[in-house]
Amino acid sequence: MSPEEKPPPPRRSRGGRAPPQPRRGGLLTEIRTRILTEPFQERYSLSPGRELGRGKFAVVKKCVKKETEKEFAAKFMRKRRKGQDCRMEIIHEIAVLELAQRNRWVINLHEVYETPTEIILVLEYAAGGEIFDQCVAERDDAFKEKEVKRLMRQILEGVSFLHRNNVVHLDLKPQNILLTSESPLGDVRIVDFGLSRVMKNSEELREIMGTPEYVAPEILSYDPISTATDMWSIGVLAYVMLTGVSPFLGNDKQETFLNISQMNVNYSEDFDLISEFAVDFIKSLLVKKPEERATADECLVHSWLAQIDVPDTIYWIKNTEEANTVVVNEEAFTSENSTDEEKTEESLVSEELIVVASYTLGQCRQSEKDKIVEQKTISKRFKFEEPLLQEIPGEFIY
Repeated sequence: MSPEEKPPPPRRSRGGRAPPQPRRGGLLTEIRTRILTEPFQERYSLSPGRELGRGKFAVVKKCVKKETEKEFAAKFMRKRRKGQDCRMEIIHEIAVLELAQRNRWVINLHEVYETPTEIILVLEYAAGGEIFDQCVAERDDAFKEKEVKRLMRQILEGVSFLHRNNVVHLDLKPQNILLTSESPLGDVRIVDFGLSRVMKNSEELREIMGTPEYVAPEILSYDPISTATDMWSIGVLAYVMLTGVSPFLGNDKQETFLNISQMNVNYSEDFDLISEFAVDFIKSLLVKKPEERATADECLVHSWLAQIDVPDTIYWIKNTEEANTVVVNEEAFTSENSTDEEKTEESLVSEELIVVASYTLGQCRQSEKDKIVEQKTISKRFKFEEPLLQEIPGEFIY
């Protein structure tokens, strides 16, 4: 449900003028960024090709700053929408971006321009595009679970920062999460704060807004919104990233809303290759009562995200004649030194890898599918005394 789908504006009075609109709550009204009035295209050239994104009142295009040849994304936003002056809502979006500049997972604001009809936000360019593209890709090209875990940690760290500053996003979805690069898979950037609101203790906010398949039940019942409203959307987002399926999407909006209000969600289909930890994570968020949903900080210490993945280049084998050893994928290392130098370097690298592997595995909570059946033996024992590992004489049996 986008802002343009709200109830129609009040009828005009006999004098032909519409009654004054009540000031909407939760909007920031002051910004530090200087609004430039010189022509945008004097400093920037628009890149040819398709648009980066488009909505009813905004379009995002790739541009290049002429002075530095650096790439940016320019968001062109109309100031009048359906006959109403919406400049203050754009000012609010700028203010939220300013507030979030200290968080690396939120898109960076570079400059702001204004024309008689538009305000242009010059934003950081995220070359990897929307995560939506990989959510709907064929499963071989879609996200792997360990990739979703890394991206979800970043999303939650960004959302946690917003919530600590009393900001709710209210439109978290795959189209509003960008990637800094596509291959290799980059980091996330949270974008589009046009629907965001600031929560104040002195007032309740009730809004009918958001994207239908991602809105929380309290939006549909017109109950007060809170930071928990974002957490429902993150639960839907995690479901989509892991399975490629939208859990509540129906044939039309009414069916979608009915699925949400009745909690019609399935955890059996499309979850064959998904861990139980991931399913439990989603279930902690798709809870009808907002006060019972996990918070962003609680999600970050959930067993699914707290697991530490073992590097792919390290694996274990059992040596029947000697003590167990760590074997490294040979493609990961090359050496052009002499035989003696190779032996010295190999022993140093192996010992370092043992330290890293033993520490990592010691912290890992694995599912039953991934459990290591055989016991492993490491020939050295180490004690962690921050920030160093101290070797202790004797053997350590893992």
